[in-house]
Amino acid sequence: MRYRHQGSEPRIDKTAYVAPTAVLCGDVRIGPGSAVSFGAVLTAEDGTIDVGHDCVIMENAVIRASKRARVRIGNHVLVGPRAYLTGCTVEDNVFLAAGSTIFNHAVIGARAEVRINGVVHIRTHVPPDATVPIGWVAVGDPVRILPPNEHEKIWAAQEPLDFPKVVFGLDRPIEGETIMPELTRRYAGFLRRRHGDDVAVG
Repeated sequence: MRYRHQGSEPRIDKTAYVAPTAVLCGDVRIGPGSAVSFGAVLTAEDGTIDVGHDCVIMENAVIRASKRARVRIGNHVLVGPRAYLTGCTVEDNVFLAAGSTIFNHAVIGARAEVRINGVVHIRTHVPPDATVPIGWVAVGDPVRILPPNEHEKIWAAQEPLDFPKVVFGLDRPIEGETIMPELTRRYAGFLRRRHGDDVAVG
């Protein structure tokens, strides 16, 4: 299904394929020869999603963009089933395996691989030809690629990246307090803007 959002609608090259149960919303551009499989969701919100040529977006992958964090996917990229990408740049010839997660303002260099359930954190630059192993976490720039059991090292690199500020525009709460009421109020309000969306013809 294709939805028009705030005046923008998906644009799909005539040689590309989008499965009937995939959802494309807003300013989503699918390049020549690319294929979007069943259950995938590409929602540009108030940003843009650009998918290059000869890419594969597999079943139930989710790709999200925003005004402050657009998505650009290069050519010959495979996004595996259940992968989650938001506000990132993926260069050419990249393999993102099943369950991989790529966060806002991350860059995945050409020919890199993020293997099953690998995580690339916000503002992290994975260099060309690098590999994030199964279940490991890439964090920072310059990047550190760490196993999931090294929480202290991951947090030491992750904390200064300031996830709440970068993603939600909120300061990290002091100990004993929470940002969740303000975060959910803002975010639900943002999502409610979809009330005016309509089905794009074509």
